[in-house]
Amino acid sequence: MSVAFLAALEFPSIKHLVDWEDLALKGTPLAINKVVLLMWLAAIIVFVLFIVAGKRARSEAGLVPAGVQNIVEFGIDFVRNDIILQTMGPQGLGWTSFLSTMFFFIFFCNIFEVIPLIQFPVNARMAVPFVLAIFVWVIYNTVGIKSQGLGGYMKSILFPPGVPKFLRPLVAFIEIISTILVRPFSLAVRLFANMLAGHLLLVTFGVLSAALFTKTVLAVILPLPFAMLILLTGFEILVAVLQAFIFTILTAVYIGGAMNPEH
Repeated sequence: MSVAFLAALEFPSIKHLVDWEDLALKGTPLAINKVVLLMWLAAIIVFVLFIVAGKRARSEAGLVPAGVQNIVEFGIDFVRNDIILQTMGPQGLGWTSFLSTMFFFIFFCNIFEVIPLIQFPVNARMAVPFVLAIFVWVIYNTVGIKSQGLGGYMKSILFPPGVPKFLRPLVAFIEIISTILVRPFSLAVRLFANMLAGHLLLVTFGVLSAALFTKTVLAVILPLPFAMLILLTGFEILVAVLQAFIFTILTAVYIGGAMNPEH
């Protein structure tokens, strides 16, 4: 009976899990669906958090951080001390606002995965990580050209110091493929793949747990999938933070490398 039950289980397709019907402007590039709404919501949350924390910090009560101000200041300090100073040095502190905003935005896009009634990470759709990665690509290349000049920037990319002359053509080919083409792609895929994989795991154990609740004969094995669902939910909260950190620190590394090439 258990075999027949497991065989009868119907798990939703991947397309069903990551695709939603357009709610407005259907059939156009500007169509609005659940993913777009969640992306806007994440941006609004970040904006409101920074505004509220900023106003409180400027007030007398802000002398002792608490509540929203405490959360925002902790996040900004984390980005400044553990990302910027570790990868870009003091000269990168001017990027604190940008990198802090990126960290918070990616985190909220990710954490929607474990929020009841939402339960979907925005970054499990490739479009959002891809746009973020292209944005980062444009920024670090612009910074590199501005700080080194076009010729100097291309030279620093194509001909790393210490490479023997006879290997320079091969290294130049590898570097231009890696820096210009692969880097933004890998940046986007890393975020997308991790969030999609976690989402699929949660759905799998969620469907299995819900199905077993209706089958008293199989109640003996219910604790296992349900416990896994709880553990995976906690793990995905960690992944939401970790992926926001990885994307942000790689962005800092790329910008720092463009600002200060190796000599």
